This record gives sequence, structure tokens and C-alpha cells, in this order.
Amino acid sequence: MLLCDSHVHLASPKFAGEVTEVIARADGAGVGRLVTCGTDLKSSESELAIAQAHSGVYAAIGIHGHAASSALVPSTDDAGAPVLDESLFARLAALAHRAPVVAIGEIGLDYHYDLSPREVQRSVLTRQLRLAAEAGLPVILHNRESDNDMVRVIEAGPHRLRGVLHCFLADRALADWAVARGLYIGVAGPLTFRNVRSLSEVISSVPRDRLLIETDSPYLAPHPWRGRRNEPAFVVRVAERLAEVLGMTLEQVAERTTENTFRLFGLG
Repeated sequence: MLLCDSHVHLASPKFAGEVTEVIARADGAGVGRLVTCGTDLKSSESELAIAQAHSGVYAAIGIHGHAASSALVPSTDDAGAPVLDESLFARLAALAHRAPVVAIGEIGLDYHYDLSPREVQRSVLTRQLRLAAEAGLPVILHNRESDNDMVRVIEAGPHRLRGVLHCFLADRALADWAVARGLYIGVAGPLTFRNVRSLSEVISSVPRDRLLIETDSPYLAPHPWRGRRNEPAFVVRVAERLAEVLGMTLEQVAERTTENTFRLFGLG
């Protein structure tokens, strides 16, 4: 049985000095494919280096909504609007063509913390959707309290955009829209939380061929490890809970989500 963790952050300082051991524990648990995601230029370079050094690990590179302000030049245009740093996006584009990069991500919008201005987050997301289309890569999308703007930005973007709404926590309407738009839904640790029962109903409505599983390590450890550092081996618990929600066996969930992960990211 092969499982995939479609979203981790192995370059996180929380894994410092332990990356090889973390990957080994995942492999020992049957989690043989990992997609490790950058959140800014520096971490994207680090995630790529980790992926290049470990079999079965693939990289995603991009600028998270939190870090969107880092993609600006220190000036404005004639109308006073922020100006994107095209040299940074050129560096990202170069990374996008290096193996084993399989996606542009983690990118998106986060209106909970607002660590970058919302206008800047939208501009940086829009620019990276274009970068993904130019590179022929799918996107890994972060969306927190930004459903309406996420829909507007995606609808205005490349027509044949492929990707996943990772760690999905929104409602049925957004899930239905995402599936109709050709996107996948990422299922993570919150599916196991006792206080997020409504999520089970939403996930059960998603077509089986549009579901991925993930940990978002080192964050959002599933029950019974909630509050601890998360790691890819724990995606087994996400798969077990998903099997319960869907009325499938663990083996069936593993087979289907692995097939979906391979299809979206073009894994070998």
C-alpha cells in the first residue's frame, strides 16, 4: 500500500537536523511520495534542495500570501500602487524548470492574519497563476477566510489552470465550485478533529477522483497528536479518517488518493 503526502514543509526550522529521519519514518509508514512546499523564495530553494537529495520527494515553489510583500520592489507606480519585483518572479520561473519541481505553491490568500496587504496578496497570486501556466505546472492554493476573492482571482486567471485547494476548510459551495473548475481538494488533519464535524459532510460530497491527502507538516497534526509537531508519517491517520467518512477501506483510499496525486503532479 502506497500513500502520498501531497503537502509538507520539510525545510521548516521545526525539522532542522531531522529531515532524513522524518522522511525515513514516512517511508516506514508506507508514505512513499512527498510534495514539499515553499512559501517564499528562500524556502522554495531549500525545499528544492531537499527534494533533489531524497528519492520520492518532490518540490513546489512559490510565494505564500503571508510573504506576498516580499515580492514587491521598494517603490510604487505613478498611481501609487505597489510594483511587483519581476526579478524575483524570474528566479522562481527558473526554479520551476528544475527537477523535481512539480507545482507552484504554496501560494494563495490569507485574510485571517493579513501579514501582507490583501491587494498585494491578490496581485502576487495573480502573477504566480500566470507563472504556473507558462511553466505548465499545477498550483497549490492556500485559502483562509478569502473565499470570494479566491474565486474571483482564479476565474480571472488562466483558463486551464490545474491545482488543489490544500487543507480544505471551507463550505460545500466552494468545494462544488472548485470541482467544477477542475481543481482538487486537499484533506488534512482537521478532518480528524472532533470540533470540525461539518467538514466530513463537505468532503463526502467531493468526487473520489478529486481528493488528495496531506499533513501540512509541521502544522495541524491529526488527532490523537493534535498540538504536537506534525510529520508526513501521520498522513496515515488522515487516510484512515477519510476512509471512515467515505465508507471505503484504507487500501481503497490509499489507491485512489495516490492515483489522484500522481495524476495532478505528474509523479513517476
